[in-house]
Amino acid sequence: MQKIVFLVMLMASFTISAQEDQIDKKEEAQEKWDVSNPTGEFNYKEHRFTTDEGTWMNLDISPDGNTIVFDLLGDIYSMPISGGSTTALRIGIPFEVQPRFSPDGKKISFTSDAGGGDNIWIMNSDGSDAKQITKEDFRLLNNSSWMPDGNFFVARKHFTSKRSLGAGEMWQYHITGGDGLQLTKKRNDQQDVNEPNISSNGKYLYYSEDMYPGDAFQYNKDPNKQIYVIKRYEFETGKTITVTGGPGGAARPQVSPNGKILAFIRRVRTKTVLYLHDLETGEEWPIYDDLNKDQQEAWAIFGVYPNFSWHPNNKEIVFWAGGKINKINIDNLTVTPIPFSVDANIKIAETLHFNSPVAPEEFDAKAIRHAVTSPDGNTLVFSALGSIWSKKLPNGKPKRLTQASDFEFEPSFSSDGKQIVYVSWNDENLGAINTISASGGTPKKLTSEKGIYRTPSFNPSDSLITYRKEDGNTDQGRSFTKNTGIYVMSVSDNNPKLISDEGEYPIFTQDGKRIFYQTGGTYFGELTKNLVSVDLNGKDKRTHIKSKYANHLVPSPDNQWIAFTILHKAYIAPLVLNGTEIDLDNKSKTVPVSQISKDAGINLHWSKDSKTIFWTLGDEYFSNDIEDRFTFLPNSPDKVAKPDSVGT
Repeated sequence: MQKIVFLVMLMASFTISAQEDQIDKKEEAQEKWDVSNPTGEFNYKEHRFTTDEGTWMNLDISPDGNTIVFDLLGDIYSMPISGGSTTALRIGIPFEVQPRFSPDGKKISFTSDAGGGDNIWIMNSDGSDAKQITKEDFRLLNNSSWMPDGNFFVARKHFTSKRSLGAGEMWQYHITGGDGLQLTKKRNDQQDVNEPNISSNGKYLYYSEDMYPGDAFQYNKDPNKQIYVIKRYEFETGKTITVTGGPGGAARPQVSPNGKILAFIRRVRTKTVLYLHDLETGEEWPIYDDLNKDQQEAWAIFGVYPNFSWHPNNKEIVFWAGGKINKINIDNLTVTPIPFSVDANIKIAETLHFNSPVAPEEFDAKAIRHAVTSPDGNTLVFSALGSIWSKKLPNGKPKRLTQASDFEFEPSFSSDGKQIVYVSWNDENLGAINTISASGGTPKKLTSEKGIYRTPSFNPSDSLITYRKEDGNTDQGRSFTKNTGIYVMSVSDNNPKLISDEGEYPIFTQDGKRIFYQTGGTYFGELTKNLVSVDLNGKDKRTHIKSKYANHLVPSPDNQWIAFTILHKAYIAPLVLNGTEIDLDNKSKTVPVSQISKDAGINLHWSKDSKTIFWTLGDEYFSNDIEDRFTFLPNSPDKVAKPDSVGT
C-alpha cells in the first residue's frame, strides 16, 4: 500500500503593509516584462545558420519595385528584387511577421508581440526607429494594410468569446496610434474575417470572410465547396459586396496597383492555386497551381496563406511557395525563382526538464480542491485525490475525515462548525449528500434518491441545506438526473423542495430567508454570470450582480461583500443590495474593487465574521483581511499594498 503524504503548507492569516512610493516604483520596474530581454534563467543559446529557403514567408515589394521585404522564423529581412544576400531589419526573441511597405516606401508596418501581445508596429524601411502603434492587450491585431495617404492603415482585430478561436473585424488606425475605427462587424463569434488589402486609390478594402454554413467554427469543413469568400468594403459609403467565392473558396486578396485585377488563392481538389479575377468583367483564371496547402480548414488567425505582392508594373506577382520566393508573369505564366540567402541567428531557450518518478512510495499533493476554513478559523477542510481531509491550522498534519470508499467532494461547514456537509459519488450507487462530524467519524447520508449532487451548504440555523442537482453527462451517465436545479432540504426529515430549475453555487442569505445562486454556468457556460436570489419558495427573483468574464461570485456571510474571479484573478468589492442590477468587474467604477490575488485564486471563501477572505492556488493557502485591501475602513492603511504571490 502506497503511503500518501499531503504536505499542504497553510497560513491562518497575513497582513500586507503599505510600502513607500519609491519602493513600489522600483518593484514595478523590476517586474516589467521585456519580451526582447526576458528576466530569469532561460539559458539562451544562439544558433547560427545560413539558409536559402523558409517556411510560411510573408513578403511585400517596395513601391519603386526595387526591394523585397519578408519574414523568416519571426524575423524580418530585406533584399533587392533580384534576390541575393539579405539585410536583417528586425531580429531577436519577439515574433515579428507580415511586413508591408508604406505607399512612399519610407516606412514598413509589421505585426509584433514585442509589447507582450500581437500589435501593429511601424519602422523605417532600413529597420530603424521601430515604434508600437496599436496597444491592444486583449483584442490583438495583425495583417496591416496601408491607406494611400500613408497616414492610416487597416488591420485585423481578433475577438474571442466562448471558444478561444474567436473572429476578426477590420479596424482603421492612424499612424500615431489611438483606439481605432471599426469598419466591419463580426457576424458571430467563431467565423473569421481576415487578410485586409486596400486598393491603391483608397476607395476599397478587400478582405476574406468565412461564410461556411452555420454560425460556429468546424474542423471538418469541405474547402472544395466554399469556406471563404472575398468581400469589398467601400470607404465612401460603407457598402459591402461579395467579389468572389464559390467552389474552393477565395482568400488572401491582393489587388493590382492599377486596381484592375485581384489576385487570390483558391482550393482546387487537393491543390492551392493562385487565381486572378478581372474586377471589371468578373472573369477568373488560374495562373499557378503549386502553392503550399492553405489553411482554410484550420483556424488561421494570421490568414490562410502568407502575404504575397504585385510588382508596380502590374505584370508580375511575387509569392512564397515550396520554401522559395518566386515571381510569376501573369501574361505568359513564366515562373522565375528569386534566390535569397539569410544568415540567421536564433536564440533558443534551454528545454525545461523535471524528474517525475512514476510510482513513488510517498508524494506531495500539488493541488487541493474545495478548500473551506472552519468558523473558528482553526481548521482547513479540503478535497484531494477524491477524499476529504482535515488539517489543524497552521501546521497540523492532514488526516482523512472519513474512511469511506466513495469519492468525496465539496465540503461545507455548519455555522457552529460542528458538522460538515459534502457530496459523494461512486459509479454503482451514484451520488449522495452526506453530513459528518467536523472531528470525523461515520458519515450520515441525507439524500434518499440517487443523483448527481453539487455544492451543499447549511442555512444560518443549521436546520436546512441548499444544494444543486445536476444534469447527466457522458462520464457519470444520465440516470436519476431528472428535475434538476436548486433545492432546499431539511437536515432532519429529508424532504427536498425544488426552488429553481436554474443556477449554481446556492447559499443562504444572512437571515436565511432567501437563497443566492449564480446563473450563466460555472467555469465555462455563458460569458456573463449573474448573482440572483429567490425566497425559499423560489419566488421573488432578484438579480443583484451581472459580471462579464467572471467565473464565481461569492457573497460574504453578512452579505456586505462579494468576492469574484475574472480571468483567474480574484477580487473583492462591496455587495450593494439596493434593488438594482449592478454591472461588476475588475475595472468597475461604481463601487471600489480590490484585487486580492497577484497571480490567480480559486476556492474563494469567507470567514464567519466576513472580515477575512481565503483562497488557494496549487498547494498554497492565502488569506487577507478586508480592511487591508481598502483605504476607507477602520484600521485600513493609507495605501493598499500590492497582492502577494506567496502563500503558506
